[in-house]
Amino acid sequence: MMALCLVNTLAAVTLAAGDFTLAWMHSIERVRWEEVWRVDGGELVLDTVRVRGHAAGMEPAAAAVLRDGVWEWHPHTRHALLRLTRSPYTADYEWCEGEAPCVPMSALIASDGGVTELRVCPAADPR
Repeated sequence: MMALCLVNTLAAVTLAAGDFTLAWMHSIERVRWEEVWRVDGGELVLDTVRVRGHAAGMEPAAAAVLRDGVWEWHPHTRHALLRLTRSPYTADYEWCEGEAPCVPMSALIASDGGVTELRVCPAADPR
């Protein structure tokens, strides 16, 4: 497990996580989107994307496979930072780890109505 930093203008929170899922409901199309992430060294790796349907702006990747109504693909892209826009007008992201029930991101860090950054914490960063 690595330390993950969640940071916005209101707070900074450190979480111990190796693999996690970010999920949200598209604000207009009402389609659930899930991204499975893992920590690899100092980067976040997007392993799997699952979309329960598709609509404008939510087209599945060319390599996506449809299983039981869910499009799934494996980008394996690497990211140093995720910028998660959190609006008071839409449902919050859900944070899921292992077999535990998913929780709203607000249970981990309050929303400032703007962007919450998610990154692997530098070794020297005690947050």
